[in-house]
Amino acid sequence: MINMLLQEGAQDAADALSTDEPVEKTLSIIDLLLTGGVSGMVIIGVLFVLLFVAIYIYFERLFAIKAASKIDGNFMNQIRDNVSNGNIEAAKILCAQTNSPVARLTAKGISRIGNPLEDINTAIENSGRLEVYRLEKNVSVLATIAGAAPMIGFLGTVIGMVLAFHTLATSSGQADMGTLAEGIYTAMTTTVAGLIVGIIAYMGYNHLVVRTDKVVHAMEANAVDFLDLLNEPI
Repeated sequence: MINMLLQEGAQDAADALSTDEPVEKTLSIIDLLLTGGVSGMVIIGVLFVLLFVAIYIYFERLFAIKAASKIDGNFMNQIRDNVSNGNIEAAKILCAQTNSPVARLTAKGISRIGNPLEDINTAIENSGRLEVYRLEKNVSVLATIAGAAPMIGFLGTVIGMVLAFHTLATSSGQADMGTLAEGIYTAMTTTVAGLIVGIIAYMGYNHLVVRTDKVVHAMEANAVDFLDLLNEPI
């Protein structure tokens, strides 16, 4: 009987301790974004739009640059054979059938055959500038987003701290912690979101620049090969 009473007392004590333990609350990313107040959600929305634009531009340009970098290793050999044999029309047809910046530069040079070499070189350079412009289309937008997104996030930080201190000032130092925390949430979440978007856009921009430089280098190398071909003695 005594043992049963002791066991029941121990069980009641354990239940009391278990009910007194604080329940750990988890905060999801969605909850974190939504607890920043109206101003925080507006800035987060702007950053989300910038993130979508950055991802779209990155993949669109990546696929375009990847397509432009596909160059048949036998292309210049076929051009050399056709030009050496005087078959200029076949060389033009080959360039027209090959959809790449190198082919378009070569076609521009072939269309100027018979003119002074300096004129051919100038025509190829001008065409090369247009090709580089096509490759770099909208890439500068990524650089803009990479710089603007952290600044927008810091703007949210400033707005959040202003709201927190305004609440503290208007309550004579006795502000409700929940209201005060809303401004702090705005400051922290917008900063994190701005930095994340800026880092993604910055890395995407640099990767596209590297890929574009490789294509430009290939264009220059093939242009030099074509000019050397015209300088070869017949």
